[in-house]
Parts: sequence; structure tokens; C-alpha cells
Amino acid sequence: MINLVHGKLRTPKNSRLNQLIEFMNNKYGSGIQQSPLDNSNLFSNCWLTGFIEADGHFGIKISSKKIKMIQETKSSALNNVNLVFRLDQRVYDITTKSSMEPIMLILADQLNCNLLTFKYKLDKETDKIRGVYSVSITSPMQLLPLIEYLNNYKLIGIKYKDFKDWEKVYHIIISKNHLTEAGYQEIMKIKENMNSKRLFSNL
Repeated sequence: MINLVHGKLRTPKNSRLNQLIEFMNNKYGSGIQQSPLDNSNLFSNCWLTGFIEADGHFGIKISSKKIKMIQETKSSALNNVNLVFRLDQRVYDITTKSSMEPIMLILADQLNCNLLTFKYKLDKETDKIRGVYSVSITSPMQLLPLIEYLNNYKLIGIKYKDFKDWEKVYHIIISKNHLTEAGYQEIMKIKENMNSKRLFSNL
């Protein structure tokens, strides 16, 4: 197991691996070298896929706004469809008490977006606050490298199905078909069967 992940971790979890290596060396004389952090480009291997598998979210946002028709006095609804990819992490790794900022800054840089920080209450009845780092992208230009990456280093299980449905909507938007009634209805159908709404029969 150590050999499989040695030199391939990027978060504070690597320090826990090195504690295991130190234990193995002391107890069994294994002679295993300490594991260095992987500082290679995020898109060069499958590590980011695993990170997204655990904490990534593929979302579809549909909002309606009223527009006034030029030749009519009545208003009409215009549907606006946007894709969003989002990944959140606690500000500190619970086990090691180490900051998650370094890896989240790298992620934000390589996804070409800003790193945001927000706080929320763990429990409405207590005053405990948790800090969270968040990266989020919506621009088709920013989403394309991520889509290409995930088609190369594939997700598995339900997250893979959510991604492929999300990708379908991406292509509908790129082709401008989301502006047609048929395209809009197809997006609505896809959205109603993603994430927590995915039917057991579609898993």
C-alpha cells in the first residue's frame, strides 16, 4: 500500500503516510524513504480525479428572468442555463491540524479561478463555526480543460454518471441548443436525474 501511494499525495495526508513509514522502518527495518509531496501539474495524473470523486460537485443552474418583448406589451420568461463545478475543503485538515490552503491555492491557480473562503455554523444550536475553502468555475472556457481531463482520467460510480450528464449539458450550451425549447426540456430532464435526485434504476 505504501508503494502504491508513495510520492503521489499532495495534501497534509502525506505527513500521516510518513508517520506510517517511520513506524515500519523502526519496527521492521523496512528502509523506506520518506514520501515527498507531489508538486506536478494537477492535470498530469489521476490524483485530481480522486479529489473530485470525494468532494467535487457538478451542478446545473437554471434561472428565469422577465424580458419585455419589443413588439408586445406583455413580458416573456427567458431561461438562463449555467454549469458550475465546485469543490470545497475544510480550512484545516482535522487529523493533522494542517492548513489546506496550499493545495487549494494550487487548485484555484490551475483551474484559473479565485480561491474563496466562507464560514458556516456546524449546528444551529451551537456557536461552532467551520471555515471552508472553495473553488468554483462556470465559464465554458474554464470548464473545457477540466472536461478533457476527466475524460482522460475517469471518475467511477455515481460521480462518473453525474459528470457525463453534466457534460451533455455543456455540449447543449456550446451548440446554443439550450436556447431552443427542445434543448431546454432535455436539460431539465437531465437535471432532474442528477446528484441526489438520481434514480436507483439509473445508477
